[in-house]
Amino acid sequence: MAKIVYYSQTGQTRKYVHKVKQYQAIEITPSNFEIEMNEPFILVMPSYEPNIHPIVTDTAAEFLETKCNLTLCKGLFGVGNRNFANLFCITAKVLAKEYNLPLLHQLEFQGTASDVTKLEEELKLIEQI
Repeated sequence: MAKIVYYSQTGQTRKYVHKVKQYQAIEITPSNFEIEMNEPFILVMPSYEPNIHPIVTDTAAEFLETKCNLTLCKGLFGVGNRNFANLFCITAKVLAKEYNLPLLHQLEFQGTASDVTKLEEELKLIEQI
């Protein structure tokens, strides 16, 4: 079964991810990123400018580089605030480009019902592959 992996510094991303009830969600942190995945997953990342808050991007990168995680990652969802302008969902954009992964969706704050549905739909698509 597909899974959700996420990073949440302030709790906004965690609140969004926990709205998706039927899929297991795994939180990565700077002290807990060496988790070896054995099933496909979508990575959900908050927006933190990499040059100012490198720990967020670095933690996600180290997680993706653990064992076979990169090959099991089927894409990214970015969470942010549109007031950030070009930094909206920047962490997900940077990781998608750096690791050649699809940026599947971008959403604000804790997401809307349609943002939750989008994540559920993407997870279901992964399971059909």
